[in-house]
Amino acid sequence: MTPKRKASDAATAYRFIAPAALVMSAITLYPLLYGIWMAFTNFSPRHIRHQDPQFVGLQNFVDIFRHAPYLDFSFLHVLGFNLLWTVANLVFHVGLGVGLALLINTPGLKGVKIYRALLILPWAVPTYVTSLVWKNMFDPEAGAINLLLKDWSKFLPFLPTNTDWLGQFPLAFYAVLLVNVWLGFPFMMMVASGALQAIPSDLYEAADLDGANPFQQFWTVTVPMLRPAMVPAIMLGFIWTFNQFNVIYFVTQGNPLGKTQILITQAYKLVDAGMYGVASAFAVVIFFILLGFTLLNLRLTKAAEEV
Repeated sequence: MTPKRKASDAATAYRFIAPAALVMSAITLYPLLYGIWMAFTNFSPRHIRHQDPQFVGLQNFVDIFRHAPYLDFSFLHVLGFNLLWTVANLVFHVGLGVGLALLINTPGLKGVKIYRALLILPWAVPTYVTSLVWKNMFDPEAGAINLLLKDWSKFLPFLPTNTDWLGQFPLAFYAVLLVNVWLGFPFMMMVASGALQAIPSDLYEAADLDGANPFQQFWTVTVPMLRPAMVPAIMLGFIWTFNQFNVIYFVTQGNPLGKTQILITQAYKLVDAGMYGVASAFAVVIFFILLGFTLLNLRLTKAAEEV
């Protein structure tokens, strides 16, 4: 192909993608750049129409990291709880997901499609609906959990019957953890289930001939074969859970006393308080944290593919 023909083909390709590029720039790039600009200003509601915001440089970032007096949170505490929340959820997501995938892939098990459909239901329901339902279930007076415990206490008198699940820490943490585990394990189960079905049966037959017991077969055959599929899923689950807004906001709203607040809900709280400049700086910090996790994800995913 001649250089002139190559240039003509390239110009044609650019003309085809130009409309999509313009739309993407308008709905994605412009808000992103505008948010970054706001992070370096004292933007507040009064600046929307009446006056231009003042450029403050890195002051918003300094205020966030140094816990300025006008901010009712500590960034490091929120980040620490965010990491604890993410890791705790992932442990249950992966453990339950892989365990249930192993169970429903048991040879000869009947009704597998029904079990799989029932187990995937939590994933199919919108998260805000699930969160609000669970919030009502944790109600100390009329919630289903306390009513159930009250009913069981007739036979087990030591059970608590009037617990304020969302009003005290760490019970509130256990509550949101339970809700997000309910929402998150089906994804891991489906990924693990698909990977299990791709493992050749002759590997297990060879391990059986070598005298390996079920645990040794799981550790030497199942785990290595699951790793290429599970590593990307775990990293993706990490990012989703780290940035999970609905569960925390709709169940506890960060309470009690902000102890269940995570970074994304704290950023929303700043927006709600009209501190748009500080909220934008907070969002930029979250962006770089997630960027780091994404780069780590790409590195680990590539490593898993080479196994």
